[in-house]
Amino acid sequence: MVITRLWFKLNWLSKFILLIEYDGTQYHGFQWQVGLPTIQNELEQAIRRFCGQSSRVGAASRTDAGVHAKGQVVGFWAKSTLDTMTLVRALNYYLPRDIVVKAAYRASDDFNVRRDALSREYHYYILNSDTRSPFSQRFALFVPKMLDIQAMNAACQLIRGEHDFASFASSLDDSKSTLRNVCEAGIEKKGEFTVFRIVANSFLPHQVRSTVGLLIRLGLGKIGIEDFRDIMEARSLGLAGPLSPACGLCLKRVNYPKPLGS
Repeated sequence: MVITRLWFKLNWLSKFILLIEYDGTQYHGFQWQVGLPTIQNELEQAIRRFCGQSSRVGAASRTDAGVHAKGQVVGFWAKSTLDTMTLVRALNYYLPRDIVVKAAYRASDDFNVRRDALSREYHYYILNSDTRSPFSQRFALFVPKMLDIQAMNAACQLIRGEHDFASFASSLDDSKSTLRNVCEAGIEKKGEFTVFRIVANSFLPHQVRSTVGLLIRLGLGKIGIEDFRDIMEARSLGLAGPLSPACGLCLKRVNYPKPLGS
């Protein structure tokens, strides 16, 4: 690591942070995959075209295929002479219309967008209406039957705090631990939309979509609150499935000890 930083210093490179948003409908998630469109690949191509260099981009949260973001944070190395406003304009020129850089900041060499994050906040949008809408079909799950919001919020109380969320994971991530700390979780009605909000230190693979899928089953009366509790306490991998569709999920923000750029 020390040798890597020294190499960057000698080559006059600095670490930059981008705040980005994207419509993930056409992408196979954030992380680079061979032969498939990804957010990371589009960002790295734009950086290469503008900066004339290859630079690996790291993300605070690796969103899945079809998942959107309003507050994704990414970091990369580039020429130290770059002006942040010029960087924003230039990258947006080269990026496709469904990916936008909202802001750019300089960061200390040891800042890591993933490891230094305190928490991530995701929202899941459900169009709870008699009729579907062509304007929300890419960004919300359509559920025509009315949901029991009170029961769903009671279940949200159960998942707050530190728990073993193995039942809500589709697989194990690199840490192999299924303990996660959910700081906040709740359901709110906003017009025709029912919005699930969850904040946690980090998430297991597909944890949020699995949680939403189980909450919807509860809200439709297909299971009771005790069934929800039993599934959670079983700590059995994938038991809470099936997953809710990716279209309704959005990474809203990533929280750090200090504001970005400070």
